[in-house]
Amino acid sequence: MLRFGILSTAKIGRELVIPAIQDAENAVVTAIASRDLAKASALADRFSVPHAFGSYEEMLASSQIDAVYVPLPTSQHVEWAIKAADAGKHVLCEKPLALKAEDIDAVIAARDRNGVVISEAYMVTYTPVWHKVRELVRGGAIGTLRHVQGSFSYFNRDPGNMRNIPELGGGALPDIGVYPTMTTRFVTGQEPRRVQATVERDPDFGTDIYSSVKADFGGFELSFYVSTQMANRQTMSFHGTDGFIEVKSPFNAERWGAEEIELSNRAHSQSQIFRFQDSRQYRREVETFSRAARGEAAEIVTLENSRENQRFIDAIFRAADKDGWEPV
Repeated sequence: MLRFGILSTAKIGRELVIPAIQDAENAVVTAIASRDLAKASALADRFSVPHAFGSYEEMLASSQIDAVYVPLPTSQHVEWAIKAADAGKHVLCEKPLALKAEDIDAVIAARDRNGVVISEAYMVTYTPVWHKVRELVRGGAIGTLRHVQGSFSYFNRDPGNMRNIPELGGGALPDIGVYPTMTTRFVTGQEPRRVQATVERDPDFGTDIYSSVKADFGGFELSFYVSTQMANRQTMSFHGTDGFIEVKSPFNAERWGAEEIELSNRAHSQSQIFRFQDSRQYRREVETFSRAARGEAAEIVTLENSRENQRFIDAIFRAADKDGWEPV
């Protein structure tokens, strides 16, 4: 069993990842750290976790953990991923790992000098839904891929929420824009060559609240929009010469809706629906990461992959400041 320490009492950890680790076959939570010992102790009691620490440094120094899950604000991810690696711990870090692609180089260096596993927590890459989409697209089920289209939006104007605080790494592109980019790259195995983009910022918060993006991958295009101030929506579709695929609940598979893929033929006269029951994408993420940490063969999101995805996001921000195409 890989013994996890949780670095903070953040909501995503409380509601999604800690339960997933406790449900996993090869992992367990043995410690929770907070800068407030009372908060760490309360969360540890809630999940029957044996150890609570009143500082992050104290937990990293503990022999009670093998790995660290980092759900801190985005602006702190690189710092604490490196500190955890230097303490000899494997690291599963919430996305986005960094706010600039170049910042990931230091994390790669920390991984290599300490011989640990560090992975960005893209739970979507572990779910059967996305593995099936990848199989269908690469297997020619829709012919030649010509266009990918997506959207991801929610409404949040809470000034105290980290997603609305630039200094903490808030904004639509860092929070949810990374999903259409990562899933498109995951399915196709291709990288974007250039992008065009419109980015709108909130006049009060300063965070990006809406982005419309077109990316040229050479043989196909990706177009998507994301927003933190629009009605909730999630869509992803892959359109080819012989058919198209619609992913019904692309990102929050267990909470948004049915875990289904619909494959339609060219004339839209025939369709197949692939259903996946209770895929538990966070549990699969934890179990796969734990296998990798134990030295077993496992397909995780590598830091090199993360750097390429962040290069994509960086290019979108640059493209918003100019007319025409921006190279990735």
